[in-house]
Order: sequence, then structure tokens, then C-alpha cells
Amino acid sequence: MINPLGSALTLLGIVGDVPPAAFKGLARRIAINNVIFLTVIEVTGSAILRFFGISIPVVEVSGGIVIAAIGWSVLNAPAAHTDVQFKNNDVTAKTDAGRKLDQIMFYPLTFPVTSGPGTLVVMLTLSAHVSNPNLPRNFEGHIGIFIATVVLSLMVYLCYAYAPKLTSAVAPTTVRGILRVVAFILLTIGVQIAWNGLSVLLKSVLIKGT
Repeated sequence: MINPLGSALTLLGIVGDVPPAAFKGLARRIAINNVIFLTVIEVTGSAILRFFGISIPVVEVSGGIVIAAIGWSVLNAPAAHTDVQFKNNDVTAKTDAGRKLDQIMFYPLTFPVTSGPGTLVVMLTLSAHVSNPNLPRNFEGHIGIFIATVVLSLMVYLCYAYAPKLTSAVAPTTVRGILRVVAFILLTIGVQIAWNGLSVLLKSVLIKGT
């Protein structure tokens, strides 16, 4: 649910005219924030679900709908907007010329530009699925998710740090084509996640009905 290349385009639209050298420091801080943010969500995910009495199938259905809606909106967005609007949520935050970058480091640059609602849904679902009474398996599952988070955040750093070069090297029409394909894949992922949860819920209703 993290799209480093697409989010880099959004980053450029929000930050505006910043010296290319400043992007590396900005990218490093956002990547670190992203690791911390997602790790906290992953570690506390199961506890959050238990506290509110939410089941995994319900999270999958709700999250799948959200993810599919995001993919659908991007897939059907006007061409003029797709260059800078592929992100995990519809971000309309704008920065004044004199506003310091550190004031927007977490919101909106880390959340929701880099990791949006769709990412949080996936993290909560994965956290609940890997939680296991068997301590070694539980530890391995959470470590695996953490490693994936670090790898994704490293990709975010690379795309953000070299965002000006990436956009200058790729033709706008090519960028739009890539974003459309990724948006369609995002839509199908959302439908699959929603169906996984819905099938479990329907099965439980049928069993109770019999």
C-alpha cells in the first residue's frame, strides 16, 4: 500500500521549490518517521482490534473497500491530476512559502502521503494474522513485517531523495501510464481483501443458519 514513486510526485507538489540538496535530508527524516509510525501500528494492532471488539474479516471487508475506492479514484482521475495525486489518501494540504519543512514532516508528508489509511488497514490485518500463542512463530512473524517495513521505507528514501531527477528523466505520459497500471492493481488488491473477509462472514452466517 506504499507507492514510493507515486508519493514522490505528491511530495514535489506539496514541498514546491526546494533545492535538490534538501531532498536527501527530507527523505531521510520521512523514511525514519515511516518506520517508527508503522512499527507502532503493527505492534499495537492486535490490541487495538481486541479493545474495540473488531474481527479480522470485518477489517478485511472495510479495508478492502477503502483500498479499492482509492484505486478506483486514481484510475479515473483526470490526466492533469494523476501526475501529482497518486497517494494513499486524497491529500489537499498546501504549504505556505515560509512554512518550515519540519512542521509538515509527519503530517502530511509521512501520513497520509507516504503511509495512508490503506497502509494502516494492511498493517492491522497482518499484525492480527501473525499473532500466535507460539512465541517463536509470533516473533518471526512480527520480525518479518518489520523487515518489510524497513525495506519499503528505504525505497521511499531513494525515491524521495532523487524525486527531482526521477521526474525530469521520465516523460509525463509514461508516468501517467505507470500510475494507471498501479492504480488498477491497487483496485484488484482491495477487491481481493474485501472478498477474503466477506467469504468468511458469509460462511459463518450460513453455518448459523443451518
